[in-house]
Amino acid sequence: MAAADRAAIADGATGAALMERAGRAVADAVSRRLRPGEAVLVICGPGHNGGDGFVGARLLRERGLRVTLALDGALDAIRGDAVAAAARWSGPVEALRSVEPGEHALVVDALYGAGLSRPLSGEAALLVARVNAAGRPVVAVDVPSGLSGDSGQVAGPAIVAAETVTFFRLKPGHLLFPGRALCGVVTLADIGIAPEIVFGPGGVRPTTFRNDPALWRTRFPAHAADTHKFRRGAALVVAGGLDGVGAPRLSARAALRIGAGLVTVACRPEALAAHAAQGPNAVMQRSYADDAELAALLAERRPAAIVAGPALGLDLAGRDATMAVLRSPVPAVLDADALTLLSGRVGHLARMAARRGAPCILTPHEGEFQRLFGDMPPPGLASKLDRARQAARLSGCVVVLKGADTVIAEPDGIAAINTTGSAALATAGSGDVLAGLIAGLLAQSMPAFEAACAAVHLHGLAGDALGMGLIADDLPEAIPAIMAAMAADA
Repeated sequence: MAAADRAAIADGATGAALMERAGRAVADAVSRRLRPGEAVLVICGPGHNGGDGFVGARLLRERGLRVTLALDGALDAIRGDAVAAAARWSGPVEALRSVEPGEHALVVDALYGAGLSRPLSGEAALLVARVNAAGRPVVAVDVPSGLSGDSGQVAGPAIVAAETVTFFRLKPGHLLFPGRALCGVVTLADIGIAPEIVFGPGGVRPTTFRNDPALWRTRFPAHAADTHKFRRGAALVVAGGLDGVGAPRLSARAALRIGAGLVTVACRPEALAAHAAQGPNAVMQRSYADDAELAALLAERRPAAIVAGPALGLDLAGRDATMAVLRSPVPAVLDADALTLLSGRVGHLARMAARRGAPCILTPHEGEFQRLFGDMPPPGLASKLDRARQAARLSGCVVVLKGADTVIAEPDGIAAINTTGSAALATAGSGDVLAGLIAGLLAQSMPAFEAACAAVHLHGLAGDALGMGLIADDLPEAIPAIMAAMAADA
């Protein structure tokens, strides 16, 4: 945002004009919630965030609301463009300690914005606690005070907002937990910063995105009317023995449902009959007795993508199968047991990924991530976004760090934060389905990063559509309707 502000100012805008528009957006958000005559408390800090608050307070009073404004610190400590905004406020300026949030219908939080680099302390921290305890709706400016806009982390007291008004582009803290839970409804306001100025030649290169079809829709598979199953791509799911039949078949079914033309489960000989007895009949079965036979399967011309890991087994045979997949020149998704078998071997994984000549996608949940990348900073010391990026860079693989705020990162630093999905997806087998969805898109020649982003987004939409009570078996069945709706929207 600092770069965006600079670009807009270089193009002729003034900082004061940008602040005026930001404050107006805040006032508009409050006006949608209150009627003239109701009481509003506006709490301001000494920086740009507080300047937005001063503008909002002035406009709200002009609209007939009863506005109380409180400032953290002295008026002569205000800096930058906020000085002029404060000068246009003709009402009294209260100290933070003297105001009671519960005496107002709504609180505007303009204390500290996305650039906060330390925990709130002193009177600001005490007031935040009183605001949260009062139970009044809060409209936060940029981000709720106390929340890091970069990481979504909270290192002390933080405002719990009903709505957050932010400007030009979202911040990672709006999408990453716990920040996402603190923001309430996020309103993105246009304050006159032109994207073509910010992102044009010589401008900022975006590296962080909200995961949305606009990011990958043009790379999503589209098949001509005269296609056939081999053109649509064949996926191979590498399974283990008899004690793990369900998980690989969830992956296989998901790959079929998202459009792969042919899916085969490769299992150990003792499990072949059990797989053959399961549905759907569209899933093929092959067996392999050892890594040499698996390598021969992988070397056939047919497979265009591989899934390895769901119920693969943590024994020597599972390890050999994982290594055979890593030695193959076929796009691969490594999940579950395959990730555990690679625990602490990131350097070895990176060397194999660099040699294989095809993309590799890792899909760890938090526990698998920590086992695989054990020497990285733990949660709380670095943002999930930073951790996923570092893992992708170290491994040379696309990393899908799963959770309520799944992050997809590729080795060059591009990353996306997902916003679809709910607690309904926290069920056994959900991750196996996701691995199969990614592989199904890889089999149709979708690039690795875009395939991972699309699969995560659609997987979340399936969970949203089905709701609580879903089981993993339901998820693949929801995918065709969701893809049809996406095509109609396009």
